[in-house]
Amino acid sequence: MSIKSDRWIEQMAIQHKMIEPFESKQNHNGKISYGVSSYGYDLRVSDEYKIFTNVNNSIVDPKHFDERSFVNFRGDICIIPPNSFALARSVEYFRIPRNILTLCVGKSTYARCGIIVNVTPFEPEWEGFVTLEISNTTPLPAKIYSNEGLCQVLFFESDEVCRTSYKDKAGKYQAQTGITLPKMKDN
Repeated sequence: MSIKSDRWIEQMAIQHKMIEPFESKQNHNGKISYGVSSYGYDLRVSDEYKIFTNVNNSIVDPKHFDERSFVNFRGDICIIPPNSFALARSVEYFRIPRNILTLCVGKSTYARCGIIVNVTPFEPEWEGFVTLEISNTTPLPAKIYSNEGLCQVLFFESDEVCRTSYKDKAGKYQAQTGITLPKMKDN
């Protein structure tokens, strides 16, 4: 397995629409950087958020998730309450090739502020907008800037094609278009 470079990422984005919209260079200009980097792609967070709230005294249960646990918010800046989290989605739509697996890690700009970004791997042949989990580990409110970089996607190419891809198994988060809450797959 090998990590893929900026040249490979750009080629796949252009020829196979792996990332749309695609930024072929790092964009800064007073923003938290986004776009292709040496060995990855810094994706942007959109302006759609679901901010966790305990107003309804719900229990967090991944098998029976209560949508009332979130407040919907749309805006240029999202304030995440202390010791809380929000869900968001990427600006970019991803189409992962069958021989590729990705890992996503938070950007240091946010990590140094106590903001942790958790995203599960993009499996072979998964596609969709990425649902982003953003945790504020601090005792203070935290700002997240919409349409700016939030985390970096690293692409790993396997020496062989997987036997069963995410598409083959009809994964429950395939082709998601918005912020997707936890759900159970029916057998």
